[in-house]
Amino acid sequence: MQNVLKLLSISLVLFLTACASAPPKNISNVCAIFEDRGSWYKSARKSRDRWDVPIAVNMAILYQESAFRGRAKPARKFYFGFIPGPRPSDAFGYAQALDSTWNDYQNSAGNWGARRSSFKDAVDFVGWYNHSSNQINDIPKDDAYNLYLAYHEGNGGFRNRTYENKDWLLTTARNVQENATRYGTQLQTCEPDLNRSWFMRMFF
Repeated sequence: MQNVLKLLSISLVLFLTACASAPPKNISNVCAIFEDRGSWYKSARKSRDRWDVPIAVNMAILYQESAFRGRAKPARKFYFGFIPGPRPSDAFGYAQALDSTWNDYQNSAGNWGARRSSFKDAVDFVGWYNHSSNQINDIPKDDAYNLYLAYHEGNGGFRNRTYENKDWLLTTARNVQENATRYGTQLQTCEPDLNRSWFMRMFF
C-alpha cells in the first residue's frame, strides 16, 4: 500500500510539473495567454512597472526565445543524424538565459532565489535586460527590434554591431518587432479587463 501511494505521489508531481511548464494554448494572442495563465499578467505588469519596458516587448522576446516553455533548452546537435551531441550553450527556461547572465541578474536585481523555469522570474529578467540595454546602448524601451538584437548578441556585441552580417538574426528581430506590435494592439482590447479584480471579472 505504501508503495502504491508513493507511486501515486510521484505521478502527481510529474503531472503537475508537466502542466506548469507546458505552453499556453494560443501563444499568438497575448490576451489568450493571460486568460490561460491567470498569474502571468500580474507578473508581466510588475516587470513593466519595475523596469518601464512595455509588456508587449517583453512577451514578444519570451515568445521568440522559448515559445513560453518553462524548461526549454537549445536543441542538441546530432552526429550522423542520430548520435546526440552537446547543446550549443547552457541557456535554459522561458527567457533562454545563460548561467552567467542569470547570475548577473540575480545580483543586480536582488532576486537571488530566482529560477529560470519560473515565468514570474523570467519576465522580470527580460525587463531587467531590456532596461540595461536602454541604459548601456540608449535603445528605446519600445524598440523591440534593437532590444532583441542586444538581447541575443549581448550589449557589447550590439555596440560592436556583431549582428550586421547575420541575416537570419535580422529576420528574427523583425519577427520579434511584429509580435510586439501585435501583442500591443491585442493588449489594448483586454488590458482594462485584466486590470479588474477577479471578483469584478467574475460577477460584473
